Amino acid sequence: MQYRRFGKTNLHLSVFSLGTMRYLASFVNAKQVISEAVALGINHIETASGYGKSEEYLGKALQDGLSQEREKLYITSKIPLTVDADTMRRCIDKSLESLQLDYLDCLGIHGLNTWQHLEWVRAENGCMQAVREAIDDGRVRHVGFSTHAPLEVILAAINTDFFEFVNLHYYYFFQRNLKAVELAAEKDMGIFIISPADKGGRLYTPPERLKELTYPFSPLELNYRFLLSDKRITTLSVGAAIPEELIEPLKVADNDGELSLEEISVFERLENHQNQVLGTEKCSQCYECLPCPENINIPEVLRLRNLTVAYDMEDYGKYRYGMFENAGHWFPGMKGSRCTECGDCLPRCPEELDIPGLLKDTHERLKGKEGRRLWE
Repeated sequence: MQYRRFGKTNLHLSVFSLGTMRYLASFVNAKQVISEAVALGINHIETASGYGKSEEYLGKALQDGLSQEREKLYITSKIPLTVDADTMRRCIDKSLESLQLDYLDCLGIHGLNTWQHLEWVRAENGCMQAVREAIDDGRVRHVGFSTHAPLEVILAAINTDFFEFVNLHYYYFFQRNLKAVELAAEKDMGIFIISPADKGGRLYTPPERLKELTYPFSPLELNYRFLLSDKRITTLSVGAAIPEELIEPLKVADNDGELSLEEISVFERLENHQNQVLGTEKCSQCYECLPCPENINIPEVLRLRNLTVAYDMEDYGKYRYGMFENAGHWFPGMKGSRCTECGDCLPRCPEELDIPGLLKDTHERLKGKEGRRLWE
């Protein structure tokens, strides 16, 4: 296991962090997952007040004892934004009680996803007043935020200079947030990547075409290498439901150097294949088509189409597409079927794509079961 400095927190975290959203079958199972993660060198465990019994199970496991003492482990919990300081005070106290801890190494403001959320953060007597008090009295040592927001909101949140780290989405198949990675690194913030296996493409169950294109590497391994080769990134979450799910990700835990020539060649193969298959129907993700009068997240819909058509990532496409209209500010936007063919987006597209036609095509390919977040 390799370790990296978590930005200005000066904590040295393992390049993989244990996410605790999926180990909830029982306390016994949770303890086994935590124990195995720690034994394999993971020293950062991330939970949230909204993840069912996650905090409770982690707190009990810490009290029962692990192979590393508490002082050598770093615990992050995430708490949703609140409008006022009093509510945040109660939430911090409740998380510490559930975890049976005197302090959190890191507190993440959970789901800073909208401009309104940013206003709450900036408010003089808002939730951040309670966070600052907790830092002053030692109950919280470092503060950051996690986000599913549009890039512009993420950049604005980073520029408040309130935070020491950020948890965000950024993967080989989703590079929209590169500017947020760059800005966070400039400000010496720790950078935590959310769910690269699942949100990064459901890469633990990849389609055959994708496996063929990434050979001799697995798609999951290649995504991990894409991220770990970037020294600005501190740590990647691995959300194991059972101990065995730690094995495959941690095979690359010591391989965090620059990309090899063979890895670069495979990335070039992926890009060339996508260009060849999609041709003049490829969305380059410039985002110039927005805003849409019907609030369709056109670039994200067409990104899912790119991946489905080029790499047969239909399972992932349906999973994410089903979240539209069902996950609120965590995954905003309407489905492609809401397009009225008003034409507003067409003159803004530098590639002159038939956006209404592509939205309809995407909907026909990916419509199906409605999705929802595992936890709010």
